[in-house]
This record gives sequence, C-alpha cells and structure tokens, in this order.
Amino acid sequence: MSANNGQAVALGIDIGTSGARAAAIDLKGNSVGFASAPFSSPEESRQAAWWWNRVAEAVERLAQKTDLGSIQGVAVDGTSGTVLSLDHADEPTGQVLMYNDPCPDGAIVDSIAKNAPAGSTAVGANSGLARAIHLSRQDGARSIVHQADWILMKLGCPERVSDENNALKTGFDLETECWPDWIEAAGMDVSKLPVVYRAGMKVAPVEGHLRNIGLPASAWFHAGTTDGCASFLATGASAIGDAVTALGSTIVLKLASDAPINAPEYGIYSHRVGRFWLVGGASNSGGNVVRALIGDERLDELTEKIDPTRKLDLDFYPLLRPGERFPFNDPQYPPRLTPRPADDSEFFQAILEGMAEIERLGYQRLRELGAPALASLRTVGGGARNPVWTTMRVRAMGIDTLAAKSVEAAVGTAALVLARLDNASA
Repeated sequence: MSANNGQAVALGIDIGTSGARAAAIDLKGNSVGFASAPFSSPEESRQAAWWWNRVAEAVERLAQKTDLGSIQGVAVDGTSGTVLSLDHADEPTGQVLMYNDPCPDGAIVDSIAKNAPAGSTAVGANSGLARAIHLSRQDGARSIVHQADWILMKLGCPERVSDENNALKTGFDLETECWPDWIEAAGMDVSKLPVVYRAGMKVAPVEGHLRNIGLPASAWFHAGTTDGCASFLATGASAIGDAVTALGSTIVLKLASDAPINAPEYGIYSHRVGRFWLVGGASNSGGNVVRALIGDERLDELTEKIDPTRKLDLDFYPLLRPGERFPFNDPQYPPRLTPRPADDSEFFQAILEGMAEIERLGYQRLRELGAPALASLRTVGGGARNPVWTTMRVRAMGIDTLAAKSVEAAVGTAALVLARLDNASA
C-alpha cells in the first residue's frame, strides 16, 4: 500500500435502523473522517430509496470535509437478514422485508425446516432465507439481494454480490462456500441470489457514484459484512480471545475464536470475519428490562445510591416475560425478579447483578463448547456508560474491561477493508 499515515485509505459505510454513516480511516486504523445522515422517520428505514438517499448524503458530507483521493478500498455493512427484490434494471420492486419482519408465508418456513440440515441458521420465520423465498415469488422480482448488497450496487459496483456474513442467514454454506442444493429444494431459485465473497475480499474496481465524489480509479469495492460484525471490529478487537459485549436493549456477546461454534440449542452461531470466527449469542435480558422496570429518568439517581462492593446475591434473572435465547435457549424460561427489595436502588442493583451473571454464564457457555478463554473484554451500547454496572461486571467476569476504539459500525467496516488491502485473495 502506498499511502502515508493520516491519509484516508479505507472507507466504511454503515446503513442501519437509524440512518447511514460513513467513516474513513488511515493505515493505522485511526479515524480521519466521519459523517452521518439520520432517517427523519421510522418509515424511511423501511424504504430502499431512502437507504440510498441517506447513504449518498453521508458519503457526500464526508467527501466535503475529508480528502478521499487516497482511498484504496470501500465496503458496506447492513442489518443482518434484511432483504429486498430487484427488477430487471436492478432497481427495487418496492418489496422489502426487514431483519425483524417474520416471513408472512408459513408454508415457506415449513419447507425450510423440512430441507435444512441440523443446526442451520436459516431455519425459522425470522430467517433471511424465508424472507428471500417469499420476495422471490412476488411480481417483478428478478433477483434478491441483502441491504448492504444493493447499497454497494448503487455506489457503483458493477456486479450483484454479497458477503458470507450477510448471506449466512439466507442459507449460504460457509464450508463449501456456495449456495447449497437444499435451499433450492426448500423453494429458493438460487439463480436469483447474488454471488458471495468472503467478508472484506476485493470485488471490482470502483466506478460510478464514488468516482464522481473523488475516489481514485485505483480504489476497489470490497465485500462487506453485517452491522453486528462491523460493530465488533470497530472496537479494536481483532485477536483470538478478544470479546465484545453489547449492552443495549438486549445483551449480545461476541468472541473471536479460532474455530466456528454452531449450537442452535443454545442460540449460538458463527460468522467468519477475516482470520477468525466470530461466535456468540444474544440474551433477551438487557436495557429493555431496565427501561420497563426502572425507567430511564431514574437511572442516574439510583446508580449513585448503589455500593457495587456490597453484593446482594438475590439471584435475579431479569426478563420481561418468559423465554430466553442465550445462554439458555428455552421459550418458557421464567424471569426471576423476587424477592423484591423495598428500596428501589437495591432492586436496580439486583437487576444489574443478574445481568452481570447472564454475561458471565454466556462466556462460560461459549468456553464449554470449545471457544477460547477470554483474553480481553470491550463493551459497547448504552449500558457501557454505567460505572456501577461496569464494576459489577468486572467482578463477575474476573477480567478488566478495555475501552472501545470506536462504537461506529462504519469504522469497523473500514477496518475490514484495511485488513484486506495487502492481500486481495486472502
């Protein structure tokens, strides 16, 4: 690579539920430019035309304040499982199914369950494959792509391509690296699906929109990833044993492993990201429980009253309703929120202690299934800002937490590109 430190060499673009973001990083992985373009309403987040409008705005804003003339590669991340249908002009037909939209056709879900191999991540009403099959049968649907795939096409990529991370829930086989025969038997016309590359691989020279805003002719489009994988990379986690806990509405654990672990009985699956596998799962506990039981307006007040060195040990398992995905996968798993302390700050403390234990059990489960021991732990999400919770988690996990380098998925996608710039075929 021929660029000096401080120059933008990799461009990452994130399209999520709140809008679009674009980040440029230098050879050391440091951010040298960032811009965003939020959706103005929830309805925009469900419309492909607005995805592109916001991406174009974010990239153009970045170009106005950052020299993109040294960019060597660009990639896009999107929400995992969001799919849309394209017509013969490669434009959206208007049919979009988001990552959290269940497939409206139960017969498709049943057909997938009948044909899928054991442990497939494409099983269930919320699988990307179920959504893809449904959309492929709608009028005018010539092809099916993921959210990130289409944005890459709009940016100027001349091919209809995807990455193995976004394609995983659509049934892509990571071992054979192809669309397997069983998804055809389940009802998916494989010819309508994109060609899949490993995450971060070079795909084609940059042309079209990105050339018009200043990227050089030597720059390449790279296969992208999912927003979850990108968020992991953004933190600076990059070695076997590095872990990232996302403390948002739910608690999501991700750990860099030297081998894949797929255990649907525990809600665990793996993505391949460069030199390692990203294994993990998501609990139904998290900020949604705190918001419902405590309320956002009282968090600071109650946090100040908690002494994290005095453990309550009430053995709470904070859920809003029965049902857990990870570290236990049980649709009837019961919440434990009693005995309720009379003092609200102690009730809040018991909830946080319970969530810290869920995190500990999650990493313990991964270790039991063959994942490496924790070498480092970083935290993202709103819960990362609570110092009392952090103290509880450090005690429960037995490991200090490291600061995240960035919490922007676009930075992680740029980092994915950076890791591939020296080796186009790795």
